[in-house]
Amino acid sequence: MAQRGIQMDREKLCCSICLDLLKDPVTIPCGHNYCMSCIKSHWDQEDQRRIHSCPQCRQDFIPRPVLVKNTMLAELVEELKKTGLQAAPADHCYAGPEDVACDFCTGRKLKAVKSCLQCLVSYCEQHLQPHYESPAFKQHKLVDASKKLQENICSRHDEVMKVFCRTDQQCICYLCSMDEHKSHDTVSAAAERADKQGDLILNQQKIQQRIQDREEVVKVLQQEVEATNRSADKAVKDFDEIFTQLIRLMEKRSSDLKQQIRSQQKTEVSRVKALQEKLQQEITELKRKDDELQQMSRTEDHIQFLHNYPSLSNLADSPDSPSINIRPLRYFEDVMAAASEARDKLQDILKEEWTKISLTVADVDILLPPAEPRTRAEFLRYSQQITLNPNTANTRLLLSEGKRKATVTFEEHFYSPNLERFIHLFQVLSRESLTRRCYWEVEWSGLQVSVAVTYKDISRTGDESLFGNNDKSWALACFNKSYEFRHDSISTLVSGPQSSRVGVYLDHKAGVLSFYSVSESMTLLHRVQTTFTQPLYAGLWFVGAGSTAVCSAQLSLC
Repeated sequence: MAQRGIQMDREKLCCSICLDLLKDPVTIPCGHNYCMSCIKSHWDQEDQRRIHSCPQCRQDFIPRPVLVKNTMLAELVEELKKTGLQAAPADHCYAGPEDVACDFCTGRKLKAVKSCLQCLVSYCEQHLQPHYESPAFKQHKLVDASKKLQENICSRHDEVMKVFCRTDQQCICYLCSMDEHKSHDTVSAAAERADKQGDLILNQQKIQQRIQDREEVVKVLQQEVEATNRSADKAVKDFDEIFTQLIRLMEKRSSDLKQQIRSQQKTEVSRVKALQEKLQQEITELKRKDDELQQMSRTEDHIQFLHNYPSLSNLADSPDSPSINIRPLRYFEDVMAAASEARDKLQDILKEEWTKISLTVADVDILLPPAEPRTRAEFLRYSQQITLNPNTANTRLLLSEGKRKATVTFEEHFYSPNLERFIHLFQVLSRESLTRRCYWEVEWSGLQVSVAVTYKDISRTGDESLFGNNDKSWALACFNKSYEFRHDSISTLVSGPQSSRVGVYLDHKAGVLSFYSVSESMTLLHRVQTTFTQPLYAGLWFVGAGSTAVCSAQLSLC
């Protein structure tokens, strides 16, 4: 335990520059301690900046502090040296297979604590003392114990390498500098180290800054993960409640309908049974009258027969039988047909809404949105069906093919009056709003067609209503031999392969809008990076009668 205490004290009394015990220790204003020669050398390199800093905490000092020997630290260092000599080695102080062994120890070797770059020998604490006490070793450079001392020996001249060749960027010995490196740019290894030490400190500062930046990002990401987990847990809980309410509503509607059917069943059965009872009474009465008529028909007394006939003949007069339409029972079958129809409509609604919900879930991202698609197959995963809104179509535009195709005609078409309609320009908007990642294609023909996206509040009259003539719309004009991008009345010529099919990719949240020429492959024509503040709508603008455009969305491949 005493040896461990000595080792800990030794580490605390080491200079962080030379990594050796403090020699003539000084304390600078920030409180850190260094060898006087080490901190002087460090600050000499910073004299050009006129700002001197602490190698450990980077605190700057203006002007350069005056250095004064710390007498108390010097006495502690001397005491440590004496205590280290008197300490008896424990078993854990002997060198193992992975340790650097003392080159001076005989028999069982102790662990080396330092290696001397001049002697090229490693020393244990005991054999190191002469380097601390004898003036002969004052100029020797001590470093942490190392097994790589032989790498400091020139393999050609068997000399210690103390020179650095800047031309060949390698360490050499003094004989090498007089031989094959004679005409090269050489300096002492210490000078090169001092030069590179400044770069090392700058690189270290950059790395520390990057570490700090990354830690901040990690912290933000962790907050996003926690927020995502909370939001997802709440969404699951809310969905459970919503669908529980739906289930309860359906169960109540089912119970109400069953109760209504049973009530109607009871009413109808009661009516039928009442009619049955009435008819049964009439049958009994009619059978009685039939018996009397039978008896009368068998009377042999003619006078008696004629006497009773008037009263008995009236027995045949009775109310007409109720009119009953004999048909298959369909009352409750019609109910089931109506319920089945309601079920089918509900399934269609749920399917449509469920698709929207699923797309909304898939659109959730934290800070790492998916990469922009590269292949057509990847783009088609975000296919968006585009249908044209007749309420916005100019009256010279004919919409067909399920309102996916628009054609410029010579005659006007009747559309009901609507404030959303484009008056002067052959333009039309989509019915669908675009607020997520989506992709669609436009097959065009004619003199000129513009494929655009726009906010809904774009003007409907005058030049300001032209797609690209304002800050509310972005348009790619397609000509027979060229393209032109237009936004906020600024036009930009666009080069790219000609094609009658244009692909449009939109990532509303990321503010990305890209136009592609689509043929056997996809070629990017123009890309916009901005911030969209409102939902967007697809738009088409035409020049010349006969120009057409068809909006298509392939089936998703995912």
